[in-house]
Amino acid sequence: MSNPVRSRVRTAALALSAVAALALGTTTTTGATAAPAPAPAAAKQGPTSVAYIEVNNHSMLNAGKYTLADGGGNAFDVAVIFAANINYDTNSKKAYLHFNENVQRVLDNAATEIRPLQQKGIKVVLSVLGNHQGAGFANFTSQQTASAFAKEMSDAVAEYGLDGIDFDDEYAEYGNNGTAQPNDSSFVHLVTALRANMPDKIISLYNIGPAASRLSYGGVDVSSKFDYAWNPYYGTWQVPGIGLPKSRLSPAAVEIGRTSQSTVTSLARRTVSEGYGVYLTYNLDGSDRSADVSAFTRELYGSDAVYTP
Repeated sequence: MSNPVRSRVRTAALALSAVAALALGTTTTTGATAAPAPAPAAAKQGPTSVAYIEVNNHSMLNAGKYTLADGGGNAFDVAVIFAANINYDTNSKKAYLHFNENVQRVLDNAATEIRPLQQKGIKVVLSVLGNHQGAGFANFTSQQTASAFAKEMSDAVAEYGLDGIDFDDEYAEYGNNGTAQPNDSSFVHLVTALRANMPDKIISLYNIGPAASRLSYGGVDVSSKFDYAWNPYYGTWQVPGIGLPKSRLSPAAVEIGRTSQSTVTSLARRTVSEGYGVYLTYNLDGSDRSADVSAFTRELYGSDAVYTP
């Protein structure tokens, strides 16, 4: 079996576009009318299902193409835009939020890339990932700098009408460009500030990297500030080491199309039998993956998944 950690291809980046600020339910096009209010999703019982989508290669709309044969509910509840980056400006010596051209395209075209999912009742979250430049969530050297980056993230959520932020502390390469090594206070300050900025939005943790092991500092534990945390190793079962109830954890993680359907099924069955409330999938592409999706929806929701192009 291949290394379960995701392999990712970085594309060349573009500077952040100047776009009109918007609230949830509006488009990113200046002067455009507000999108219709989301219709209630068809009811379903069972764990929250999550789909990471590599927007360098695949469309966010793929998450909305799967429904349950019994009842018509969404197969996926949360779709994650993978991924924005935490970059480092060597002149100002500051971390900043960066969108490559593919992430920027999704955000700029929220009316057609994001709103259709939200109108189905699917939450859309932006993942933020290291980018080999030495900047990461775990090496802010002051509360002020951590809070400034938190504001960049929450501003993006507000501007593009997103439903939250996902932290993925990989590929930071701490120390590059003369940056600091991880410290115990950085991630605590960052998450505390982000939660204060976004009291009603999703904050999730891809449970990997120095940040994930630094959730407590100075008597403050930020575990409870996360909505979800999940296992980062595909095809495996690993309970995230964070103080959240089972209903907010995904010990199961699968890569659609690469993790065998038998493993997908067994991990979903274990999720239900052990009382966990989240099931994580990665790399949903544009092919008809109804067999792979059904391998977990049958266990989680008692229904096959139907693919509608």
